[in-house]
Amino acid sequence: MGSVKQLLEVEGKTFVARAVDAALASQARPIAVVVGANAREVLSAVVDRAVIAVHNPDWAEGIASSIRAGMAALVEAEPALDAVLIAPCDQPGLSAQVINSLATLHRSTGLISASRYAGRNGAPAVFGRDLFAALAALSGDEGARGMLNSGARDVASLDLPELACDLDTPSDYSAWKKR
Repeated sequence: MGSVKQLLEVEGKTFVARAVDAALASQARPIAVVVGANAREVLSAVVDRAVIAVHNPDWAEGIASSIRAGMAALVEAEPALDAVLIAPCDQPGLSAQVINSLATLHRSTGLISASRYAGRNGAPAVFGRDLFAALAALSGDEGARGMLNSGARDVASLDLPELACDLDTPSDYSAWKKR
């Protein structure tokens, strides 16, 4: 991205603050913020918010290491946790309503509840406790994409086309700002 991605601004807030605020406005608890590179700077954007700060020293391994670190911190903080939402901070369409809708879908079906956009399932997604071991076993930079799209697991999808916009490159960010 050429700069600290989590600190880029979307509608006057950093990516990380915007995502945390969406989670705080939802029913999701506890909330963990997983950081790797530039941890101190990124956490400074949310230091005043009620979240669990998780440093992932293995961040260079890819997104799976952040999922593992976040899962460990959440389960330690709340041993009886029955589900977890995994959400990146770079989707401007992320909101409390999206989070609550995914949680409601998960509760009503007992299945993984995934956002569906751009022809596939993706994050944010809610995973039940029965999948915590599988999440903890993830590796690489693909995260849980395989679990969401393999067909081997039952997944309930929620059409959320607003989440198709994810800002991964300077050109994505520039185009989004010009919209």
